Amino acid sequence: MVYNVAQGALFITKFSIGGIGGPGGQSESGSGGLGGIGQGPQFHVSGTSHWTVHSATETVFSTAVKTKQRKLCPLPVPSFTGRQETLQEIHQYFGQAQGTRLVFILHGLGGSGKSQLAFKYVQEAQDKKRFCNVFFIDATSDQTAETDLKLLAPTANDTSEAALSWLASNHNEWLIVFDNADDVGLDIAKFFPPCTFGSILITTRNPQLCIHGVDSQVSNMAQDDASDLLLKIVGRKAIQHNKKELATAIVKELHCFPLAVSQAGGYINARGDLESYLTIYQSSRDELLQRNDIQGQSQYNTAVYATWNLSYNKLSSKGKLLLQIFSCLHHQGIKTEIFERAFLSELEIDDGDFQVQIDEVLAQLGGSNQTWNALIFNDIVGELQAYSLIEQDLNDQSFSVHPLIQQWSNHTTKQNMHFIQTCVLALIAMSCYFNTEDFEYIARLLHHTARVSLFFRKPIDLQISIWLAYIADRQGRWNDSELLHSIVFEKRKSLLGKEHPHTLTSIANLARTFSEQGQWSNAEALQVTVLDSQKRLLGEEHPDSLNSMDSLAWTYSKQGRWSNAEALQVAVLDSHKRRLGEEHPYTLTSIANLALTYSKQGRWSNAEALQVAVLDSQKRLLGEEHPCTLTSMNNLALTYGNQGRWSAAEGLCSVVLEKQKRLLGEEHPDSLSSMSNLTSTYSHQGRWTDAEELRVKVLEASKRLLGEEHPDTLSSMSNLASTYSDQGRWSDAEELEVKVLEARKRLLGEEHPDTLLSMSNLASTYSDQGRWSDAEKLEVNVLEARKRLLGEEHPKTLNSMSNLASTYSDQGRWSDAEELKVNVLEARKRLLGEEHPKTLNSMSNLASTYSDQGRWSDAEGLQVTVLEARKRLLGEEHPKTLNSMSNLASTYSDQGRWSDAEGLQVTVLEARKRLLGEEHPDTLLSMSNLACTYSNQGRLSDAESLHVMVLEKRKTLLGKEHPNTLDSMHNLAYVFEHQGRHSEAEALRQAAQDIEQLRDAASKPTQIDKFVVTPAELALPRTVSENPVAQSLHETCTQKSKKQRKWKRVFTSLFGFTNGRNTENV
Repeated sequence: MVYNVAQGALFITKFSIGGIGGPGGQSESGSGGLGGIGQGPQFHVSGTSHWTVHSATETVFSTAVKTKQRKLCPLPVPSFTGRQETLQEIHQYFGQAQGTRLVFILHGLGGSGKSQLAFKYVQEAQDKKRFCNVFFIDATSDQTAETDLKLLAPTANDTSEAALSWLASNHNEWLIVFDNADDVGLDIAKFFPPCTFGSILITTRNPQLCIHGVDSQVSNMAQDDASDLLLKIVGRKAIQHNKKELATAIVKELHCFPLAVSQAGGYINARGDLESYLTIYQSSRDELLQRNDIQGQSQYNTAVYATWNLSYNKLSSKGKLLLQIFSCLHHQGIKTEIFERAFLSELEIDDGDFQVQIDEVLAQLGGSNQTWNALIFNDIVGELQAYSLIEQDLNDQSFSVHPLIQQWSNHTTKQNMHFIQTCVLALIAMSCYFNTEDFEYIARLLHHTARVSLFFRKPIDLQISIWLAYIADRQGRWNDSELLHSIVFEKRKSLLGKEHPHTLTSIANLARTFSEQGQWSNAEALQVTVLDSQKRLLGEEHPDSLNSMDSLAWTYSKQGRWSNAEALQVAVLDSHKRRLGEEHPYTLTSIANLALTYSKQGRWSNAEALQVAVLDSQKRLLGEEHPCTLTSMNNLALTYGNQGRWSAAEGLCSVVLEKQKRLLGEEHPDSLSSMSNLTSTYSHQGRWTDAEELRVKVLEASKRLLGEEHPDTLSSMSNLASTYSDQGRWSDAEELEVKVLEARKRLLGEEHPDTLLSMSNLASTYSDQGRWSDAEKLEVNVLEARKRLLGEEHPKTLNSMSNLASTYSDQGRWSDAEELKVNVLEARKRLLGEEHPKTLNSMSNLASTYSDQGRWSDAEGLQVTVLEARKRLLGEEHPKTLNSMSNLASTYSDQGRWSDAEGLQVTVLEARKRLLGEEHPDTLLSMSNLACTYSNQGRLSDAESLHVMVLEKRKTLLGKEHPNTLDSMHNLAYVFEHQGRHSEAEALRQAAQDIEQLRDAASKPTQIDKFVVTPAELALPRTVSENPVAQSLHETCTQKSKKQRKWKRVFTSLFGFTNGRNTENV
């Protein structure tokens, strides 16, 4: 036989028939591959003797041939799938220039596929002829590593040290694979050759070995890779047409864990099919994951659970206890502070025996002599990390547990499970009692409390229940809160009696959870029960009775029963004044509550007077920066906003925000609430960029501090969507609104008030996009739900009716719209009075429908009534008064009374310039309306100068794609057309249409018909009644829907934008 040898060593056994090829092949035991063309000298072998191999110039190595068979690196399973990024990372790392030792560590949970990944790399490296030799070492223990190393030694009786010395003297490119180096007592470094070169690949559960080189954690597979792996294993068993969908559902249930997926494939091959496996797994998951009789294609001889049992059996009792506790919490975001705060807490548990047990648990985990010993806790954590049973996130110093590990751990401790679950509930409750005002900590617990809510129906200590209910209240988890408060109520009723003060407090707390869920009738019933008992037992003017009256008033307010609310609040206020004095904190709180009810009734002057008085007293008595003072400033700002005094509102909101930032921090809930209030003032002033910037900041902080689905976070998301709508970014708004709606449906239920509000908001966005059918469907759902839950004449029901009427108008269904709007108007007149702000809104909306039907006299009559009432109630220059004036001017234009229209529009424009500024969106709208009136009067030059001004400002402030900017482009094109500047008109119109097409392609608007109008057909006169062509097109545009965006453009291009009403739907 002829052997090609490079500089280096050659060992030949009687089994050798070829090397691995490449530069100087070396034979392997068994059937090696064909050797490549060698770079060294050639020689012939015959017999067995001592050989010295020479290069052309020197002796390379001298040894004796022996009869030894070392282990080969196993091949990966045929079904190996995915992990391409990690494979590429290993190839890149070992592809570096040689001369330094390279060590790569694959670490992770048992069964995660570390060994298979290593085998796959070796296979690919050998295909590429990357290494001259690959040596495989079973590193399960010192003994297995020693045994495998001895097989590499130069002579039969040599030690592992001799093998390492030989490797250190062998300058060929070699790779050692240390597989399963899981034993925490194993010193892997002592098995490294004593040299500064060579490549080493380690697989281990112990992340502490990462100190030896570069590492990569091996965990769950990508979902697509996991489903592909399952389908490869199952093979011909996957006959269903939806096999990919079924496989994806299975691997998601298995958290894409490689060994579990492999084992599932083995079961399906032997006993079942894809379709039935998921059902079987969900009902018998523990049984399937611990079975050894059916395996997949992995080289494990044990089931998933048995694999982890090997690690569990090596844990100390403290390690097992901590793992059991971790397995009852959410699998991510587990922090040491839970245990430390619980240990330092002074919460006294009613059950004395259990108090002793929980104290013992905390003592084992790190509590000693009234001091928390972090060193003890960290040692226990390190023990779990050593077997990859938990992972640590160094960014936020938290720990996580694989969901399947939690499932397995809970299975292994079934007999002790109730105790562990009760311990976890106690730890959470005690940790919050440590500092009840730590909002951030309570927010961080959100996922954990959601997870442990599964244990609430089991027997729980009363004190633990009370504090878990408190936590649920702060987190806005009202379903859990209701359950816990019910438990507390039943316990107290049993122990203390149904009219004990503590029992009545529990009923009041339960009533609050009903209110927060929109179940106001249930809340009212409980609150009336509490109030009656307290009046009888304590007296009408006892503080507890007065508190209950306040709570009941709040519920009445939520039901739109403001007169009932006012009556109770006045009674409470009179009692506080008489008993405590005019400026007692309770008295001032009562005044503030009454002021809010006045605001709800549209009595803003009355509200303002009370709020100013409260604020002045609090400034003097409590100081300018007391939380109550700041709350009063926020309330007064809200009233200023209702009065349209946005600059004054902004000033107060800014002061409050700056003080809270300094006193509480930027991300305190009160600071975020004030930031949100300030953005509202920006939005109403048309400063949408400023509003967006702050709302994004609030949303990101809420996500980070409270969680993605906390009620406050969802409210912030909804507010940001509103700002996107203001900017004409309806796709962005829709995306957020859909997310909010889906979350609220899932968390609160389909008919929770917040869910219905989200549905209504999404319907509004659909309307903005011209998707009338989609909007109508949602609005009908909301209306029907509110009728059933709140009653036909509840304020929110009437809001929904008004919104649906608006959508009917948008669709040109004016009879349907009129019927609903008349119903709303009559109900509001009867319930709120003829001149309540909402009644006047309804009157204005009905006038708009009359205008849509060409019933301009009817429209004018209503609009004059609204305008006169608003002038008298709100003042000549209130924003709503100016809206009414603008609407009436539009009706005058519809009647061809352009002088009358112009007079009103000039008044509105001057007022808005002075009050809002030249660049406010409402000011620009007024300017545009006046320009259209000039066009109708044939004053084209005056119209052109205003339209040019509006267009330039809108481009700068809103962007060229905003709908209002496009309106301005069409308006100006109309003027150019009638000035005979046809090419300029066409260029401007085409530019607008190009922008629309790009935007509409993204938002997929409703399709409408197309038609062509020649310039000659648009020649003056412009009056609709005098131009048959114009009259026909006017009717076409109107019937298609004046508010559908594309048809509004057509209307604008033909007749000027004379329909710029401020429709006042709620």
